[in-house]
Amino acid sequence: MKKDLVSLKELTRHELAAFFRVADGLKHTEEKPLSRKSLALIFQNPSMRTRVSFEVGMFQLGGQTIYLGPEDIQLGVRETVSDIAQVLSRYVDGIVARTFSHKDVEMLARYATVPVINGLSDLEHPCQALADLYTIQKWCGRLEAVRIAYIGDGNNVLHSLLQGASCVGAHLSVATPKGYEPDEAIVKQAKEIAKKSGSQIMLCHDPQKAATEADIVYTDVWTSMGQEKERKKRLKVFRRFQVNERLMTFARPSAKFMHCLPAHRGEEVAKKVFEGKQSIVLDQAENRLHIQKAILVELLGKA
Repeated sequence: MKKDLVSLKELTRHELAAFFRVADGLKHTEEKPLSRKSLALIFQNPSMRTRVSFEVGMFQLGGQTIYLGPEDIQLGVRETVSDIAQVLSRYVDGIVARTFSHKDVEMLARYATVPVINGLSDLEHPCQALADLYTIQKWCGRLEAVRIAYIGDGNNVLHSLLQGASCVGAHLSVATPKGYEPDEAIVKQAKEIAKKSGSQIMLCHDPQKAATEADIVYTDVWTSMGQEKERKKRLKVFRRFQVNERLMTFARPSAKFMHCLPAHRGEEVAKKVFEGKQSIVLDQAENRLHIQKAILVELLGKA
C-alpha cells in the first residue's frame, strides 16, 4: 500500500523518529537505493530550497527528477487534478507538489497510485517542519520538553510545526498579532495530541511571553507569497514582533535562532540576530536535503 506525506497529522511519533534515523544513515552511505526511480516535481510557485533539495537528493539516491513548472502543468485548468495524478502515476514513481491550494495536494494523493509529497501548500509545509524538528534534535540532543517559541504569522509553516511539536512532545509557544492566529482546527488537533505526548501548546499575542526561557526562537516572513497586496499593512501590524537582540534576551542564554528562509533582514528578524552566533539557519536549510532524502527512501523505496 502506498504512503503519502500530505500532512504531519498523518504521522505517528514512531514514523517521525524513523525519518530522522534514516536521514542520519543516508549521510554516511554512497548507496543508491532509488536507482532507476523517477520523481515528478509539480511547482505552481517558485522555490529554491524545496526544488534544489529534492533534485539533489534524488540524484544522490540514484534517481532522477522531472520539473513541471506553472507553464507545464496548470492544475485544474488544462486538465483535472485527478487526470494529472493518474497519468503521472503511469510514468513516475513519486510526485512532489508545491501548490497554492492544499486541496490540490489532497486530490493528487487521492487519485495517484504513487506516493505524493506535499512540498508546500497554503495550509501546511510538512517537509519544512520535519527538517526543523530534525535540526532541533541535533542541536538540543532531544525533542521532548524542548521549548520552541514561534514569533510572527500564523501560516503554513506554523501549522506543520504545531502538528510536529505536539507529536514528539516538544513545547511550542506562539505569539502572533491579533487576527493572524493559526488555523483553529489545527490548533485544536495539536492540543489533543499534546495531551498524550506531554507537549505544551500556548498561544498569545506577546512576543516576550512566548520567548521567555525558550531553547529555540523561530520566525518566518510576515508577508508570504500571494499576500503581496497586504505588505504595507502587515509591516505595521507585525512591527513589534521582530526577533531582535532584545527579544532574544528573554530566551535561554543557549537559545538558537531559526528561520525557514527566505528572510528579510530588518523586518521579521534583525540582521545581528540572523547573522549572529545564535543563528542556525544554514544548518536548518541544509537539513532540508537530508530529511527529504529520508522521505524519498521511506516512501518511494518501499512503494
